Formats: sequence, C-alpha cells, structure tokens
Amino acid sequence: MLDKFERYPLTFGPTPIQHLPRLSAALGGTVDIFAKRDDCNSGLAFGGNKIRKLEYIVPDAIAAGADTLVTIGGVQSNHTRQVAAVAAKIGMKCRLVQESWVPFPDAVYDRVGNILMSRVMGAEIELVEEGFDIGIRESWERALEDVKAKGGKPYPIPAGASVHKFGGLGYVGFAEEVRTQEAELGFTFDYIVVCTVTGSTHGGMVVGFAKDSRSRNVIGIDASATPAQTKAQVLDIARNTAEFVGLGRAITEEDIVLKEDYAYPCYGVPSEETNEAIRLAARTEGMMTDPVYEGKSMQGLIDLTRKGFFPAGSKVLYAHLGGVPAINGYSYIYRNG
Repeated sequence: MLDKFERYPLTFGPTPIQHLPRLSAALGGTVDIFAKRDDCNSGLAFGGNKIRKLEYIVPDAIAAGADTLVTIGGVQSNHTRQVAAVAAKIGMKCRLVQESWVPFPDAVYDRVGNILMSRVMGAEIELVEEGFDIGIRESWERALEDVKAKGGKPYPIPAGASVHKFGGLGYVGFAEEVRTQEAELGFTFDYIVVCTVTGSTHGGMVVGFAKDSRSRNVIGIDASATPAQTKAQVLDIARNTAEFVGLGRAITEEDIVLKEDYAYPCYGVPSEETNEAIRLAARTEGMMTDPVYEGKSMQGLIDLTRKGFFPAGSKVLYAHLGGVPAINGYSYIYRNG
C-alpha cells in the first residue's frame, strides 16, 4: 500500500519480534505474548515509533525547501527528542515547543531524559506553561511564525507527527512488516496491543491490518486520559490514511478499539499499577517500559490477560513503541527498583 510514497530511510530495517515466555508464564500461560521492538528501530537517539513515521515526512520537508523542523510535545516528549535527532541527521535546524503537559514535581524533570538529549543535539527549546492537549496548539503556531520572522523556512510537524497528512503511513508499514514476519514465523497474531495518545500509530495500524480484516484486533490502550478526543482523532487519522493509501473500504467507528481503564490518574503520571507493570516486564524479560506510554500499555496488556479478554491459546503482539528515556524524569519513584 505504500509503494507510491517516498520514504527517507532512518531505521535499521524491520524491527525484531521477540517471544516473551517468562511474562506469558507469569500471567498464567493461557496466552502467548510477543513484542515487536520498535524501541530498537534506529540509531537516532534511541529511536522509537516517531522515527518510523518521520521516514515518510522527511521527504516532504526536503521537497518544501525547509531548513527548520518545528514540533511540540510535553517536557519529556519522546516525539520531540526523535524530531531533534532526525533534524540533526538530515542537516536541518530544530525548534521544539515543550509544554507542561505533566503535573509531575520531580526537581530534575526538565533536565534529564528526552529533553536533555534534545538539548545535546542542538535543538532550540522553548518551555511553555500550558497543560496537556492532543490538538493543535497556539504555542506551536507562534513558534512557526517566529522562525519565519527570523528568516527561516519552518516545516510544521504536529504533536506525535499525528495530524499530518503522512502521519499514519509508518504504521501502515508496521502492519505490512508484521505480515511478512508472520509468514516466516508460521502463525498469525490474534491481537496487537498498542499505546494510544495522539493517534497516528494506532490509526495507521488500523488501516494496515484492515487489509486482512484485523483492524478490530488492534487493541489500543489509552494513555491520554482524554479518551473521547483521542478516539475521535484516531478515527479521523485512520479514515484519512485509508483514503490516502487506497485501502478500498471505509474505516468505521467499530474499527477503533480503545481501552480506557489505564490512563489514570492523568496523562504522564503513572499509577501504582503502571509501576508494577513496568517492574514485571523488567523482571521477567529484561524489557524496560516507561511511566508515560509503554508502562500504561503494558499495564493494559497484563490486566486484560488476567481478566481473560484474550481467549486461551491466543498469540498476542505487544507493540513496544520506545520512550524509555523518559523514565529518567521519574527516577525518585524507582530509586529502590
């Protein structure tokens, strides 16, 4: 479905699918859990899911004659760190708007992890005291105008690279990659579990897996704590992406499955259940997840498995989207493990 789109290679290639037998056993052994390691997808500042998306956005930025990538996220945004890395790689400047999306009081929260790496990579960072929202932000629009006023040629990348015309393409590619790997493995995954916030990772997967009638087997775990807005944005992205790639069928509300029970207490703040999920994945498989995204989707995977949501014998693929550098901003929580 993606042959007609230009792609700028930023990843190592297809990401590995790893069997998680000890985690599967710890959850009762009724289902077989695997992880697709998009956290290991690139050499660019620890990689992650946004690198897969940016492969389809960079050609448009180059064609536009841009000299500065401009994007937005929270203080510990994985997305902004990955945009900073890509800007450095392709020789562009980077302007990052980092809003106060997470009410987390750690003294070093704005000095470690993702934002530290963005600074090292030379990004110009503006800290803005504004709360969480997945929509288009005024602070980002102001930054775009400021770059223009200073003689630059900005290229706009919205939060999470999501509400961008090419935002869903990378995870259509994810689904196509999984199908190739399934043929090699000799079985098909019954469910795919993915964290959902700004929506294009989930939306792209819905389109990609719709090709073999598995769109409703993509189980989104909401980490936004604004599920109605998030679900609507996933649906809109999926519909636009389906039309863009020529899927040949409409995406409906029923295609978007979003579990809303794990985002508490709010975006970016882990519950004790999230922390226990992080510890369980780490102590059974040596697989690190973070408090903002993957810890919450891991919490969802664990809880859904224990509750019998996945029928016995199911093969479940956990999409590991990266983001572990953010854990440095929460170090006091994990000071004793």
